Amino acid sequence: MSEIRTVAFHTLGCKLNFSETSSLSRMLEAEGFQKREFDDLADVYVINSCSVTENADKECRQLVRRIQHKSPESFVVITGCYAQLKPKEISEIPGVDLVLGAAEKFNFTKHIKELTKGDPAKICSCDIGDISDFHSSYSINDRTRSFLKVQDGCDYNCSFCTIPLARGKSRSDSINKAVKNAEHLSSQGIKEIVLTGVNLGDFGKSASVEKNENFFELIKELDNVQGIQRYRISSIEPNLLTNPIIEFVAQSKKFLPHFHIPLQSGSNRILGLMRRRYQRELFADRIHSIKTLMPHCAIGVDVIVGFPSESNEDFKETYDFLHSLDISYLHVFTYSERDHTHALSIGPSVPMSVRYERNKTLRNLSYMKMQYFTQQHEGQTRKVLFEAHHKISSLPGGGMMEGYTDNYIKISTPFRKDWVNQIVNWKI
Repeated sequence: MSEIRTVAFHTLGCKLNFSETSSLSRMLEAEGFQKREFDDLADVYVINSCSVTENADKECRQLVRRIQHKSPESFVVITGCYAQLKPKEISEIPGVDLVLGAAEKFNFTKHIKELTKGDPAKICSCDIGDISDFHSSYSINDRTRSFLKVQDGCDYNCSFCTIPLARGKSRSDSINKAVKNAEHLSSQGIKEIVLTGVNLGDFGKSASVEKNENFFELIKELDNVQGIQRYRISSIEPNLLTNPIIEFVAQSKKFLPHFHIPLQSGSNRILGLMRRRYQRELFADRIHSIKTLMPHCAIGVDVIVGFPSESNEDFKETYDFLHSLDISYLHVFTYSERDHTHALSIGPSVPMSVRYERNKTLRNLSYMKMQYFTQQHEGQTRKVLFEAHHKISSLPGGGMMEGYTDNYIKISTPFRKDWVNQIVNWKI
């Protein structure tokens, strides 16, 4: 490797991955690496992978091929969930030099120094059951909002999910450390923090924390951090979204009226097969509680279509249930077979064409939900944090900038430099 080393990162998947990539980037820059954009030439390319769906695996392989074509002498390092789940498979992709599992991603610099281009790919991994450490992470400088990781891993056993196999058991930061990270982000000019984790509502489990802590106590402490003006909760399981949490967010001036709650199916039969820890009646109750206290609150919902044995009646039940709920948008996932999951033993399989059609139907419903939610707020003045601009050559002044209201309505306006990272009163 040349004396002046350069590194480029690409992140696949969730906000948690983005927070960890940002932390890895800062760690390497402290070791003397110079950061480059992923499309530029670099000595080392790092792909922080996802493995929630087959598409995520496929995208990772495509990225490696792109690097090989562009810069065949560069080192290629794969980390993240795909790297933990299928290290041997990744090591056999032409061009891959190093595969770092969940326990080794934060020992990056030690491993990269030992590489020689042309040697067989090196795998550094361990059994996921041996992982108990929690590594604090947060994003900064990548975008206006910061993703703050406060929890990792999951003790649930949903039949479709590989995340516990990729990230291990549930574990958390301490409240004290999370608050210190938030204070540091505040000192760097960050105004909005998005709390991230695999199972956020399960916050509090950690071998390093002597007393019992929980998510409700965490958000109460974060609410007191000076300088941070906005917090969002990235995603929280409906059975862990308690009334005290909802009531606290309703009265907080910093925690925004915006929840993202995974449902996965509106059919209780399918929820049972998925091994989810609630039924649709509890989910409906949570939506009702939120909207009673915060009629203006945005609510996003995760849903999976095409789970094994999902019949037309099951899907109609899901569609009708979602249609009836006072929610704002959907994140729709097409079921993807994952190795070592219980769902593989459930049948019959739903044809891919049917899965795609159901996905399209729910995405159309999501569009209508968001249109209706936005129309409900027309004429209101809400606070928008403007984040970035997109250069469009046909427009004078450098293009457009975007931001989100407190309740997650996307706003676009011609770029103004003095509005970047500023909270502006905006009439919708």
